[in-house]
Amino acid sequence: MPVSIRQNWETYELQHLAPFALKACQSKGRQYPEPEATFRTCFQRDKDRIVHSNAFRRLEYKTQVFVNYEGDHYRTRLTHTLEVGQTAVALARALRLNIDLTEVIAMAHDLGHTPFGHAGEETLQHLMKDFGGFEHNRQSLRVVDILEERYQAFPGLNLSWEAREGIIKHQSAYDHPSEEDFNPGKKPCLEGQVVNLADEIAYNCHDLEDGLRSEILDPKDLSKLQLWQQVIDLTERDGACKSDEQRHYQAVRHLKNVLLTDAILNSQRELEEAAVESVEQVRDHDRLLICLSPDLALKNKEFRQFLFQDLYFHFRIIRMADKAKFFITRLFERFQQRRDILPQKIRTKMSSTDCPERLICDYIAGMTDRYALDEYKKLFEPYERV
Repeated sequence: MPVSIRQNWETYELQHLAPFALKACQSKGRQYPEPEATFRTCFQRDKDRIVHSNAFRRLEYKTQVFVNYEGDHYRTRLTHTLEVGQTAVALARALRLNIDLTEVIAMAHDLGHTPFGHAGEETLQHLMKDFGGFEHNRQSLRVVDILEERYQAFPGLNLSWEAREGIIKHQSAYDHPSEEDFNPGKKPCLEGQVVNLADEIAYNCHDLEDGLRSEILDPKDLSKLQLWQQVIDLTERDGACKSDEQRHYQAVRHLKNVLLTDAILNSQRELEEAAVESVEQVRDHDRLLICLSPDLALKNKEFRQFLFQDLYFHFRIIRMADKAKFFITRLFERFQQRRDILPQKIRTKMSSTDCPERLICDYIAGMTDRYALDEYKKLFEPYERV
């Protein structure tokens, strides 16, 4: 039997990736056994399944910081995901890690996010506190394991074990993952660690740019930050900019490059000092190995605190967050009181569940900002068609 293209890819990975990178041929497999693809490794197949999922497409109309209708150029949850993927691939390539698995985790890491960003997540956490809770990494895993209905033979997307582990162990300043069934207490694979750091780099950079675009952030206030002054100096060395918008773009570009370069160089040092030679040694290590250097980590922490204080807690953002919490709470409570107004597909599932609130939560968490607002108007505005 001739060697398949997939087998050629698997051989390439064994020969060219670092010893501590996860190889497709070493995957623990899928929940529901399937024949291997002829042309794609298991991780390449995972990525294709995610990109073609409904949940991935809906990210286009889910909030990052600014609600979709506030402007065409603000980041959405989808463009955030693409920027995380771009940053993660650059880092994984430099460290000779598995780019396919890195992309899978990056593309899937926010599939379970609610409408209206973190305001939506906080609201569902509160509403679901007596019904098993809500956490968007767990919801992302639920999306790929159960909620996507694409195949006759199994629920969900039937992703590889490694992709699912990367989703549930995704960790950032906002995320507090649960690890049951995925080696609790052990560190994520390096590809997962890369996505964790890429997520932080991406949202720091693009939230800054969006904050400047919205004029919520004032460049004069940024001047007190060491990291901002560093990238402004780099921008000015390149020559005069034609506009403030161009200057801000170039500063953010330099910021991303400074963070990414440091992440690569410091992670290389960490890997050399730890002397890890396998994926299992990475998992058993006492700390994460993909990280910024101590000096830049401190500057980045100062920068992140500034974003929290001056952007995320700005009155315009808080006003929208409060409205979002109101919308989601009213929807949840109304569906709880009147299950007969839910779509037929959800009502059918309720006959076989002991927790109807989980299905209501799934429905709301899967909504885009626009869909949630439309549902609210249909239910509560008397002259809106239902």
